[in-house]
Amino acid sequence: MLVNADFHLHSCFSMASSKDMIIRNMAPKAKLKGLDLLGTGDALHPKWLDIIEDTTTYSGDGIYAFDDMDFILTTEVEGRNRIHHVIIIPDLDIARELSERLPSKNKHADGRPKTNLGGAELLELAHDHDCLIGPAHAFTPWTGMYKSFDSIYDCYDAKPDFVELGLSADTDMADTVAELKDFVFLSNSDAHSPWPHRLGREFNRIELEDISYSSVKKAFGNRDVKANYGLVPNLGKYHMTACTKCYKLYDPIVARENKMKCSCGGTIKKGVDYRISEIADYAEPKHPDFRPDYVHLMPLAEIISSVYGKGVTTKTVQGLWQKLVDSFKTEIDVLINADLAEIEKIDSSIASAIRSFRNNTINIIPGGGGKYGEILFEKESKKEKVVTLDFF
Repeated sequence: MLVNADFHLHSCFSMASSKDMIIRNMAPKAKLKGLDLLGTGDALHPKWLDIIEDTTTYSGDGIYAFDDMDFILTTEVEGRNRIHHVIIIPDLDIARELSERLPSKNKHADGRPKTNLGGAELLELAHDHDCLIGPAHAFTPWTGMYKSFDSIYDCYDAKPDFVELGLSADTDMADTVAELKDFVFLSNSDAHSPWPHRLGREFNRIELEDISYSSVKKAFGNRDVKANYGLVPNLGKYHMTACTKCYKLYDPIVARENKMKCSCGGTIKKGVDYRISEIADYAEPKHPDFRPDYVHLMPLAEIISSVYGKGVTTKTVQGLWQKLVDSFKTEIDVLINADLAEIEKIDSSIASAIRSFRNNTINIIPGGGGKYGEILFEKESKKEKVVTLDFF
């Protein structure tokens, strides 16, 4: 069975997360998005584990259900050198045991615990408990694994179970790095709120025998991820080398000559694009035979917001979003499967924008330094509109 899954997100207990990020809100929004399997996030936080246990029904083999949505226990951990790791956990008992064993001073204060353990120690701890582990947003300049290491094996000393690409990278970029040819790539949302333009903004289509932890583990081992869906990488806020204060984009060579200091006084941060070029083995990607397509998209509400220049949560945007989802079942169906001629009957400008994504014909001012990229959408009046995105 083909399953749409988003493994990396956060609960209401994570810093900067919405207080609405609870199971009762996540489940219905994920269904409207078109997801079949959702990570819980923050599965080492004791109070969040209590909520999961009290709210959901255990379906067996690591799956916790609420309102016809299936959840699997996941967490992000900040390890040594501020490197972030994603862990997928078999069940609540193991999650509680891991929470007890993880040396951390803030596991009760933040959904994303911090620890002094390095990647190799975390991998050993995870595998000792039959968990799956891999680097979160592997290339990002603040907390990605490749910010500190030139090789994934230098971080983990062994082979982790997957590599999460992050919002500023895609398969074409990652497959210029030879050592990643044997890895499953994941594209996850890292959502901090339950809106459908957050949940599943990046997701994976996976072939599973059934919805269970064992099937997920087997699918990763068999490299049965059939497609990755996510942002065009240069929309990512760390894609290009840029100032973190004024967001001016810099040629990396010029940035180094300026000792990574901008003329405004801000700090220049190395972009994902340049960091990958530093560790790349090939000028062009070399995809292994099992590597699936990476399909570029963006959340439907963000597309509508971009087309009409209205805020994502305004009545105009939400009304059109609801009309489209009601007509085509889920947001993912609208973005990927729906007949464009049928979308045009509802709104021709939105249909044109979706066509641009499907045809890979959008024009983008790339993001960097912590600022998301900008899309140049052409409205039917032929007037060009610059739209600044506001993801989190």
